[in-house]
Amino acid sequence: MKHLGQSYKKKDSTTILSGKAAYTEDFIPSNALCIKILRSPHAFAKIVDINIDAALKVPGVEAIYTYKDVPQTRFTLAGQSYPEPSAYDMLILDQVVRYVGDEVALVVAVDERTALKAMPLIKVKYEIYEPVLDMHTAIDHPSIIHAEDDFHYNFPVGGDPKRNIACSYSHVVGDLEAELAKCDYVVEESYFDQATLQSAMETFRTFATIDQFNRLVITSSTQVPFHIRRHVAHALGLSAAQIRVIKPRIGGGFGSKQTGCTEMFPAFVTWKLKKPSYIIYDRHEANNCSTSRHARDWKVRVGATKDGIIQVIDMVAVSDAGAHGSHALTTFTAGEHKSLPLYNKTKAIRYESNVVYTNHMPGGAFRGYGATEALWPLECAITKLAHTMGVDEIELRLKNLIGVGETAQSFHPGEVLASGLLKEAIQKAKEMSNWDNRPKSWKIDDRHMGGLGVALAFQGSGIANIDSASVEVRMLDDGTYMLFTGSTDMGQGSNTALAQIACETLGCPMDMMVVYEADTDVVPFDPGSYASSTTYVTGTATKLACDELKEKILQEFGRLMEVDPSTLSFDGEKVWTEDGSKTMTTKELAPKLVSGPKGHYLSGMATWGSQTSPPPFMVGIAEVKVDIETGKVTPENYYAVVDCGTIVNRNLATVQTEGGVVQGIGMALYEEIRYSSRGVLETNNFMHYKLPTRLDTGNIHVDFVESYEPTGAYGIKSIGEVVINTSCPAIQGAILNATGAEVTTLPMIPERVYMALQENK
Repeated sequence: MKHLGQSYKKKDSTTILSGKAAYTEDFIPSNALCIKILRSPHAFAKIVDINIDAALKVPGVEAIYTYKDVPQTRFTLAGQSYPEPSAYDMLILDQVVRYVGDEVALVVAVDERTALKAMPLIKVKYEIYEPVLDMHTAIDHPSIIHAEDDFHYNFPVGGDPKRNIACSYSHVVGDLEAELAKCDYVVEESYFDQATLQSAMETFRTFATIDQFNRLVITSSTQVPFHIRRHVAHALGLSAAQIRVIKPRIGGGFGSKQTGCTEMFPAFVTWKLKKPSYIIYDRHEANNCSTSRHARDWKVRVGATKDGIIQVIDMVAVSDAGAHGSHALTTFTAGEHKSLPLYNKTKAIRYESNVVYTNHMPGGAFRGYGATEALWPLECAITKLAHTMGVDEIELRLKNLIGVGETAQSFHPGEVLASGLLKEAIQKAKEMSNWDNRPKSWKIDDRHMGGLGVALAFQGSGIANIDSASVEVRMLDDGTYMLFTGSTDMGQGSNTALAQIACETLGCPMDMMVVYEADTDVVPFDPGSYASSTTYVTGTATKLACDELKEKILQEFGRLMEVDPSTLSFDGEKVWTEDGSKTMTTKELAPKLVSGPKGHYLSGMATWGSQTSPPPFMVGIAEVKVDIETGKVTPENYYAVVDCGTIVNRNLATVQTEGGVVQGIGMALYEEIRYSSRGVLETNNFMHYKLPTRLDTGNIHVDFVESYEPTGAYGIKSIGEVVINTSCPAIQGAILNATGAEVTTLPMIPERVYMALQENK
């Protein structure tokens, strides 16, 4: 292919490296009012009195808003297609505060200094309730976190808020106990994965203005501009036509900006005052008052026959939704579809959880979106089973691995795996790590042991039967092209990938294609960048739109050249007849189409959504060094092989893989949200929330195998999320092989590894 597979630089790389890239804060008007939020010091309380009189007297304070001033329409801030499965359990400001850091009042002032000066003058009296700080005791706890009568679900999700159940899910196939009784080997273990932070470099920020047509214009660092428009319209009682949402460049998201953390506040203030306003979260707020990955506590059973065929997979969890149910159901259910199908010889499965409300920061979306949480216990249990049986961990997986054309008990009826070079990826990873020719445990010196561990991962490509994307491609009046998309590039290079797909279809050079993204007034609808959807879903819509435009261009060339369009050859820049006697460039064609009574402004438009979510596949092999005196684990090498279908841009795919592995290493060894006994977040800054640096991750080796996915454009699948999913279980397996110590709680910090070492003696 001409463009796909090429390692083009990101379209915005020069502006980023030169410091010229413009982010949300760079566009804030100089006269915009600053919004700061007075936050709750209590994990669970009711505001019984709030006095703002003294604060209003501070010169420069424009307004102060409390729960008494905001609309009483409940909503969700989860960036999901309507009707969202997340509970409508939020108000802009609520009389009940549900975690330390929850919003109490909006202070609106001429600048930040004035707002901060006024904030301590607000006097609040609380009726303090007993908080729910342990997800294991949340159900039927005396404290009901959401006792309001106007709580709303769009459809049944198994929720019972009066019992602190945000949602619940259970999928059982076959007779678990009967099949387990037939198994020659059964392993059973509990595993815990912690809440973690997405930690994008750019914190949450939004500003709002009123345009010349009295419309609300919201500019925000968001992954989901069209969903934000719908949320704000619903909460403020406006129509979508009254709202415009613009996404400038984003300084990272990783799922955090799939939730509308800040947009509602300046939208409300600006609509109320008819003046521009903005809010910028500091790092404490970004860490404490946004969303995190959901913590889950799992009980897992896996049973197999003596010949190594896995008959039963049983996974039951308790999950922490936090104060609100955003993404609560979907992060859990996504985990089933992206973990259990790996091993499809089962006769019985169970996958279930109660996702409970607690007085913690709300859970939300994080790269991997449930698959990361589910693959951690599953892959650890498979490794445990291999140890119990005394067989090679990879060989056990290969015996049970799903193949192309096969289905699984956890798939939807009629669903089969359409593509995947799974065994080839495993073989390449074995070769990269020299798996077959080295021990899985070795002594480095008197104090250190080395070990290898392995894990497999699935993910998905978009949300089947729900999300669809629209793309428009225009030929401009100089014969170049512009692609309009509602997808959001948040650093992953999606604009570059879409441009490559467009140029591959039209045949033109990359410098002839400009990508314009994520302005709800200008671009067609797109759900946004999440669920690993952009390259597969929006990319396929891009190809279809370019196919339509190409056909129109050929028709116009044929008309003007007075030849049959089917006889013309086209390379995106020019056309020529078979005999070469006639030729014309798009530069010559374009002006003729935008003047005169027969003018034709050419564009192609397509909308596409998939009935399936084809999974990319990944193999991760971790090599670690373990200090047996302290429990410290040092990553030495990580070998990653990914099957993401046809590779669009090898450099970008490599960087995506490296970044995902590093985030997974952070979750495996370093990162952990911790609360005090009062529910105060103790890790609300980067001094206490440990992100891995380049010195903490070892050497990462990346390679690919390329299958061909038949359902989308050019055989492409996703890569954005699958790459985070193997780190935790692969490192756990490497520690187990190195020392015999089985660590079942994340993160695997030295203290936990040391205790596991003592237990193993």
